[in-house]
Amino acid sequence: MFLTLDTSTLTLSLALMEREPGGGLRTVEHVVVPPPQKQSELLPGVVGELLTRHGVKLAELEGLGVGLGPGSFTGLRIGLATVKSLAYAAGLKAAGASSLAALALRGPEDVPLYCLAVARKDDLYLGAYVRKGGTVEALEPETAMSPPEVAARLAAEPRAVALGPALVDYRAALESHGVAAHRLLSGHDFPSAVELARLVRFPEERSLQALFAMEPHYVRASEPERNPKFPPLPGPAPVARLKED
Repeated sequence: MFLTLDTSTLTLSLALMEREPGGGLRTVEHVVVPPPQKQSELLPGVVGELLTRHGVKLAELEGLGVGLGPGSFTGLRIGLATVKSLAYAAGLKAAGASSLAALALRGPEDVPLYCLAVARKDDLYLGAYVRKGGTVEALEPETAMSPPEVAARLAAEPRAVALGPALVDYRAALESHGVAAHRLLSGHDFPSAVELARLVRFPEERSLQALFAMEPHYVRASEPERNPKFPPLPGPAPVARLKED
């Protein structure tokens, strides 16, 4: 068994998964906790309760998977910090995958899927994917753009459809820019940890350096980083620092 979680939106998605003999995956339990619960306070307890319900100890898991975003800066930091802490404490492998790619696994096959999440006011993350069965292929790097730019992209690709949590707040805006309602798919308000589990690939060997170097996929700089009054400090890029045995 292994556990995956996604905190890229205000909805927590947590799944306990089991590998089947034929190579497939079985969902043991999928837990969804909608807002306004505070994820930083909620997450460790929810993980413990889920494992206890199924008589599984943390150290018995194959590993921990986490959605790397893009999405809420705070949510991504909470999710990744939790996974790193638990994996380090229990001696587990850990791996991440794109939260937008997980959304694409819920879309129709063989058409361009524009997976959308909110970056900030009037700024949306966009991941362009195509789904083929249980896999997804990226059509281009994930990016951020305004609703009018997303509408223009959809107009330029008549086969494409959009889905994702951004449609909760920006469906009307996209329709006002000429996007037909049937191209905005409903029912995909958060990345599911179940779909995320199909994308996570654990390393063959556990590496503390790789664990602590794992970072969220922010796509764009945070507001403090964008503030010209506080430019980045000079110096080498940060790396994980581990104690020597």
